Amino acid sequence: MKKYIPVLKRTKMFSGLKEEEIVSMLSCLDARCRFLKKGEYLLNQGERLNDMLVLVEGGLHIRNDDYWGNRSILGRVSVGELFGEAYIAPESGPLFNDVVAVEDSAVILFNANRVLTTCPSACRFHSAVVHNLFFSISEKNRYLVQKLGHMSMRSTREKLISYLSQEAKRQNSAEFSIPFNRQQLADFLSVDRSAMSNELSKMRDEGLLEFDKSNFKLLSMGGEK
Repeated sequence: MKKYIPVLKRTKMFSGLKEEEIVSMLSCLDARCRFLKKGEYLLNQGERLNDMLVLVEGGLHIRNDDYWGNRSILGRVSVGELFGEAYIAPESGPLFNDVVAVEDSAVILFNANRVLTTCPSACRFHSAVVHNLFFSISEKNRYLVQKLGHMSMRSTREKLISYLSQEAKRQNSAEFSIPFNRQQLADFLSVDRSAMSNELSKMRDEGLLEFDKSNFKLLSMGGEK
């Protein structure tokens, strides 16, 4: 687990802490490491969660499959991101969604009660973790509001424009990569893949964008931006 300390140091949860301070907290927070193969489920809908989790290697999708097999991707968990904190309150209930590895991955689990209850010595770095956790949850809420904005758009084109524009702003560049392939992007935006691919082709022909697989370049009307 110690090989992932540099990764943890870069996370928002442990922001501002030294590596030796993080090491000393692993046992305090009952940290455990779990490895997953691509396609393996980390969490299943209906489970109850008592841990906060940080992805330290690979990638995960939070997704939901309905009774008829229709899939929606609610989000991607990237290295360094915290997840599971929405279900740690006593009355939170079971998980609404599945969490699946989209590549070989490693996750560190922290006992939620240990995280939220500072140790008897009230060490400075434990208090810092609780402080950081508040801001991490706040940032994730902003992300959910952004996705709600994409989903509120009526047409496939409007959803694409909303999402791609947001990614360009987030990455501060008209040229950027997204963490989804075509099917995953369709599942994320809750649109038909064929219709979405057709719309992307139309937008390219109209000079609005260029793309190659998951790489995009947004253009001004009819030309370079």
